[in-house]
Amino acid sequence: MPPQDLPDDVWIGIDLGTSGVRVLAVTADGTVVGSGRQPLDSSRDGCRHEQDPEQWWQATVAACRSAVDTVPEGAVRGMAVAATSGTVLLIDQDGRPLTPALMYDDTRAGHLVSRVNEIGGNVWEELGYRRMQPAWALPKLLWLLAEHAEVAATAALAHQNDFINRRLVGERVATDLSSALKTGAHLIDAAWPSSVLDDLAVPASTLPDLVLPGSQLGSVSPDAAEATGIPAGTAVVAGMTDGCAAQLGAGAVAVGSWNSTLGTTLVIKGVSAQLLRDPHGVVYSHRAPGGGWLPGGASSTGAGALTREFGGRDLADLDRQALGKGPPALIAYPLVSTGERFPFVEPGARGFVLGEPSGQEELYSALLHGVAYVERLCFDYLDLLGADLTGDLYLTGGAAKSLPWCQLRADVLARPVKLPENAEPAIGMAVLAAAQERPLAEISAEMLRVGETIEPTSGTRGRHDEAYLHLVQELEDRGWLPPPVASHARERTPR
Repeated sequence: MPPQDLPDDVWIGIDLGTSGVRVLAVTADGTVVGSGRQPLDSSRDGCRHEQDPEQWWQATVAACRSAVDTVPEGAVRGMAVAATSGTVLLIDQDGRPLTPALMYDDTRAGHLVSRVNEIGGNVWEELGYRRMQPAWALPKLLWLLAEHAEVAATAALAHQNDFINRRLVGERVATDLSSALKTGAHLIDAAWPSSVLDDLAVPASTLPDLVLPGSQLGSVSPDAAEATGIPAGTAVVAGMTDGCAAQLGAGAVAVGSWNSTLGTTLVIKGVSAQLLRDPHGVVYSHRAPGGGWLPGGASSTGAGALTREFGGRDLADLDRQALGKGPPALIAYPLVSTGERFPFVEPGARGFVLGEPSGQEELYSALLHGVAYVERLCFDYLDLLGADLTGDLYLTGGAAKSLPWCQLRADVLARPVKLPENAEPAIGMAVLAAAQERPLAEISAEMLRVGETIEPTSGTRGRHDEAYLHLVQELEDRGWLPPPVASHARERTPR
């Protein structure tokens, strides 16, 4: 980089994903001036999914060195780490791993979730999500303490980003309330629910302190600086889960704004001034930097259903062909796998197609439309809960690369959608690290860029209503969609 192009201020964002570590060095105007990526290996066996925490650190070190290779040492101002939600392990008093890491989708502790919900149900109700799920972190913590009873008295809990933050700072660190949600942290009080955890026999000494995302945890130690290339003394800021980090990276930081991420599955997250309490336990809310709330949910619909049916085909070409002829006669409910989580919870739900397709093109079109209709139903559900939907809607994920599909989604939702240039979780963490002295919304506006805004096609309002309501009725008739949710969807549909 020529001397005249050297950045004055740079922030580091780290994303610990399932398959790799991604590190970005980002300037105040959002320019990425350095990047690094390192792969991660996993061990899977049935309901078990583990990773070696030392591999996280080794990959983080290598990715950081690549990201800051051409960044002047004096330019780095701060850093934050995002990680998978619900991934935990036990560490010793020096931060060394005592166990493998149980990953976000590991369900070996599922048999303990009923006990967790029986004892902590009143707290989970107060926090708006009503019940924990088999893959959440608190059942895993109970399992780890029981399986490793010989070290339980002196062990400490670490979430995935806690482990990296401790290595960076060189001493015990607090955990962010975003990562601690699935471990049972009382997000309103910003404290652990001691009576619940006492009844579950979780030693208080096992648990880290709690802070809001964006709080400074410490600074990079000399040893970590030598390993990573990030200057000693650089501020280490409490991060968030990867889903929340992606939301920040998309730019959905103002109250009423939303990020709909459509990849293999569909994840919708937004910003609310108040905690949304969901009587059906479908939507749950993270704490936002600054103290607000980030409600959202994850559906099992998504592009994975298309990949399964049309793997090996040119999907971009199919998009153009299938979406040029209007809504198909078929009604599809595309699921990636058995079971639905949002906009309703039904473990036995299965995808379906109503009607006989005239060919592969019509089937493909029905699946595209079906995903868009489920997305609309999710927003109708959020409206039923009292969510503010008046802000901008950002589309991210692999499906956002398909402009025809994005246009369909804008038409079905009857609202404009924005396509960010770069919505990686690592970008979100760089934005969070930069927001130490000024409001997050101001920093976000300066560092993030929208590539394109798609308006609903003129004259198409109501074009999809009949098919959408047909799907709603079918889901209700099958006993999956609660009648009040179906009624609200009908009420929101213009007459």
